[in-house]
Amino acid sequence: MKTKVLALALTGLISLNSCKQQVTKEEKEVAKAEGSTTVKTAIGDLILPAPFATESVTKNSSMEDWPEGVTPKAPAGFTVTKFAGDLNNPRNTYIAPNGDIFVCESGTKASKDQITVFRDKDKDGTFETRAVFAEKLSQPYGMLILKDHFYIANTDGLYMYPYKTGDMKLTGKAQKIVELPAGGYNNHWTRNLLANADGSKIYISVGSSSNVAEHGITEETRRANILEVNPDGTGERVFASGLRNPVGMDWNPANKELWTAVNERDELGDELVPDYITSVKDGGFYGWPYSYYGQIEDPRMKGQGKDLVARAIIPDVPVGPHTASLGIAFYNKDAFPAQYKNGAFVGQHGSWNRSVLSGYKVLFVPFKDGKPSGKPQDFLTGFIANEKDAKAYGRPVDVTIMNDGSLLVNDDAGNTLWKVTATK
Repeated sequence: MKTKVLALALTGLISLNSCKQQVTKEEKEVAKAEGSTTVKTAIGDLILPAPFATESVTKNSSMEDWPEGVTPKAPAGFTVTKFAGDLNNPRNTYIAPNGDIFVCESGTKASKDQITVFRDKDKDGTFETRAVFAEKLSQPYGMLILKDHFYIANTDGLYMYPYKTGDMKLTGKAQKIVELPAGGYNNHWTRNLLANADGSKIYISVGSSSNVAEHGITEETRRANILEVNPDGTGERVFASGLRNPVGMDWNPANKELWTAVNERDELGDELVPDYITSVKDGGFYGWPYSYYGQIEDPRMKGQGKDLVARAIIPDVPVGPHTASLGIAFYNKDAFPAQYKNGAFVGQHGSWNRSVLSGYKVLFVPFKDGKPSGKPQDFLTGFIANEKDAKAYGRPVDVTIMNDGSLLVNDDAGNTLWKVTATK
C-alpha cells in the first residue's frame, strides 16, 4: 500500500506534505563524511563524490558572436558548414517524411515562438526555400506529423492541426488535445514529442517544476515524466517517472528501445549529479527527487520515498555533471564511418552552475548490438570562446540525423544550424 501511495504522489494524483527545502550545515557535514559511492553503469564503474564535497557554484557563460569563418570543430574526416543562420533561439528540429525541415525558435523572452520550415527541393543538401510555418505559439518545442495532422507541443499542451504534405504554412484551427503543466520554479518548459513505429502512440517528455521538489510534490503533478497518449490525446498514462528533466528522445535502431537525455539535479556540488542518457523502461522509476543513480539518497529528501528508491533504475550512460544534455539522436544512416553506426549523438547545452564550464559540445556514445560499448567521446567542440572568462560562441541543443546522413546541430545561443558531413 505504501508503494502505491508514493507512486501516486509522484505522478500528482494525491498530495504529500511539502518537501524539505533546506539542509542544515550539520547535515551537509554528515553527507560529506559518508564518502564517495561507486555505481555500476552500462559503460563501467562511476565514482560519485559525497554530496556537498564541493560548494555549489554559479558560473554563467556570456556569449560572443562567432568570428567570420569560424565554425565548431569536428574530428578529422568531417566538414562543418553553416546550414542556416539568422535564426532566433533555434531549439529543436524535426524532419518531415517528405524531407521538409522544421525548426522551433523558442525559449527566451526575445524568441519569436515560431516554427520555421526549410525545403531542399533538389536534395543537394542546401535549402532553396525558407518560410515561417507557424507563429504566435507558446514556447513550442516538440513537433510531429502523423497522417494528416501536424502536432506541436507548446509548454502548456499538445496541439493538433490539420496538415497536408508539403504545406509551408499552418492555416487550420488548432485543437488542444492534451493539457500539460506549465511554468514552475525551474521552468523546465520544453515538451518534446516522439511517436512509435506505427504511429499508434505519442510520447511526451515533461520536465520537473523544481530542482528537487523543494516546493512540494504536488507541484510536480504529471511532471518529471514521459507520458504516453493516443494520437487523439486520449488514453494518457505515465510511461516512466523519476526523470528530472527528460528532453531529447529517440528510438534505439538495434532493439527499438526508447532512449532519452536527462538533466539531473543541482546544488549538491561541482560533480553532482551527472546528467545521463538512458534506455527508458515501461513503468520504470529513475530516482528523482528522492535518489539518484539508483539508491543513492538525496540528503535533502532524507527518509522520503523509500519504496520508490528501492526500485530506482540506474541510468545507462553518465555524460557529465551540469552539462545540460538536451539532445539525443541515434545514427541510423551509412554516410559516416562504420564506427558511428547505431551510436548516439548527444547535444550538451552547457553548465551555468559549475566552477569549470562543462558541456558546450556534442558527444558521441558508441553502441554495439543495441548496447553502449564505450565511454562518451567529444565529437563537435569549439563552442567555448574563452573558458577562463566563461565566454562562449554558441550552445548546442538538439541533434538530428538528416536524410543525407549528415548531422544537424541546433546552436540556439549562436542562432545557427550547423551541418556536419563526412568528407568523401
